[in-house]
Amino acid sequence: MSMPQIGVLLREWRAARRLSQLDLALEAGLSSRHLSYVETGKSQPSREAVARLADALELPLRERNELLVAAGYAPQYAERSLDQPALAQIRRAIDLLLAQQEPYPAFLIDRRWNILGANRAALRVNRFLLDGRDSPHRNMLRHFFDPADLRGAVANWNEVAGSLMRHLHATVRAAPADAAARALLEEVLAYPDVPAHWRHRDLDTAPAPLLGVVFRKHGRELRFFSTITTFATPRDVTLDEMRIESCFAEDEATAALCRELASSDP
Repeated sequence: MSMPQIGVLLREWRAARRLSQLDLALEAGLSSRHLSYVETGKSQPSREAVARLADALELPLRERNELLVAAGYAPQYAERSLDQPALAQIRRAIDLLLAQQEPYPAFLIDRRWNILGANRAALRVNRFLLDGRDSPHRNMLRHFFDPADLRGAVANWNEVAGSLMRHLHATVRAAPADAAARALLEEVLAYPDVPAHWRHRDLDTAPAPLLGVVFRKHGRELRFFSTITTFATPRDVTLDEMRIESCFAEDEATAALCRELASSDP
């Protein structure tokens, strides 16, 4: 008999969290025998037991829904678009946060680095770096890995791309069922001149909590560092996966260039 879907998911998540069956059972307040039966399909977990397992595994909301569905229950958390009335106040707050970051770039990004929104400063800086063109992508990783995008303007590309790669490996490792994240990993690894050893997760170096990006273009240099804002205790899958990345100038030369670009914005 093949293992049921919930058993497959639990084993994948236990491996990702480096938990034994006994470890997870203790964390979730279940007997190891019952957990073993759940994984093999000999026992049907209650909805409460699934929630306790999800808590013990620290699952994101999307994966909590998947675990519930795999156990035969309805998903618990809604996934609504930002343009729906229920999230109108959140949308206004996001727009305000992006606008307040002027004249420095700010982006609204999901967990796979897709850019869901940006302020005018982000567009101005991108066009400055791309000789007036808009980026061909709406994904931050593709921005930095594609030679036809921002990559050629990044003076410290190895450092920045290496850090992004560590974050991407961590995302794939943390969400083993996320096929889109795995596909993105394979895509960026296929770009030209990506070091072969980046295919393997670097276990010795954690992603840097703060990383500066240095751009050089037209004899000018821009130095930024970024902060990340997330939504506390979200009850919606969309909000759970979103973050706002706000860029700040590291020096006066960068600040002056950003103000210069803003003054020429029609």
